Amino acid sequence: MALTGADLLAKVKELGDASKSDLVRAAGYVSTKKDGSERLNFTAFYEALLEAKGVSLGSGSAAVGKGGRKLSYVATVQGNGNLLIGKAYTAFLDLQPGDEFEIKLGRKQIRLVPAGGADDEE
Repeated sequence: MALTGADLLAKVKELGDASKSDLVRAAGYVSTKKDGSERLNFTAFYEALLEAKGVSLGSGSAAVGKGGRKLSYVATVQGNGNLLIGKAYTAFLDLQPGDEFEIKLGRKQIRLVPAGGADDEE
């Protein structure tokens, strides 16, 4: 389980000059890819660390790009029929090239669920 708050700050202080990867791993910000290898979730770690230090990142909406634009959470089907999500969203979710998703079709929605992940996560 990933550490937060005072526990996270204590772990970072305890490990001192350990590598960034070792800090993220020791704090529990690790997930397992479909192929069994581990992925270190640096973004989630740094967000939790900032929050533990009292730095508020807002109410969950991400500022993106050089102009500080906000994500619109709207996608448009392109002329060739493809639906492009965009780099800002994949970066916000800490997705990496090669990550796989199952496509779940609802009545009026499309849900992307990480392959091998739980369907009820949001």
